[in-house]
Formats: sequence, C-alpha cells, structure tokens
Amino acid sequence: VQLVESGGGSVQAGDSLRLSCEASGGTLVRYHMAWFRQAPGKEREFVASVSTSARIRVYADSVKGRFAIDRDNARNTVYLQMNSLKVEHTAVYYCASTWSSANAAQRPTAMDYWGEGTLDTVSS
Repeated sequence: VQLVESGGGSVQAGDSLRLSCEASGGTLVRYHMAWFRQAPGKEREFVASVSTSARIRVYADSVKGRFAIDRDNARNTVYLQMNSLKVEHTAVYYCASTWSSANAAQRPTAMDYWGEGTLDTVSS
C-alpha cells in the first residue's frame, strides 16, 4: 500500500487546513489509520487515529476539540481537518496505517505503512 498526503501549505494562525491521505496499491478498509507530525528539531508524535469502521477515534490531548480525523473507505482516503491553527502546529504531517488496532496506532513503531508527509506552516 502506498500512501500519499496532500492538502498541506502555508497559512495564518487561526486558519484551517484539511489534509488528505489517499492509498493506492491496496484498500484501506482493513487498516486502522493515523496521522503523526514532526516539528523541526522534535520527535515524531501522534496526532489522531481512526479504526477501520471509523467507530473509534483517538486524539492527542493537544489537538482535542481542534482537529478531526475521518475516513472514506469507498474513496480509499483518510482526512485530517485542522481548525484554529497555531504557530506551534507547524510540522510535517504524516499519514500511516496499521493492521493492529486504533489504540496501537498511537505508536509510530506499530505502523506498517507511511506516507512521505506534507508540510504545514502556520505563521503569526
């Protein structure tokens, strides 16, 4: 499975962005999906995950109420809606998939496939 992120860019603080992650070479329906991010000089961290059926969504505390993860299995695509962006949200955002579970998808080491990332820059 190949994952390709899109939707990143440069925005102002307070703006919104919607990231997309489209899969090719396989179906996402059997994978739990997650978004991670890596800010300059920092380690990669968990942002949000969604189970195969979208019944379970898990968020990092830092993005609860601000970000929303969703999936469209018919389109083989996962989304991350990011609202009220802050400068500290500047990072490369990665999409990843795992066979394991939505809870396990909080750990980078549990992920089976990764996209190459999309850079989101938030300026004040």
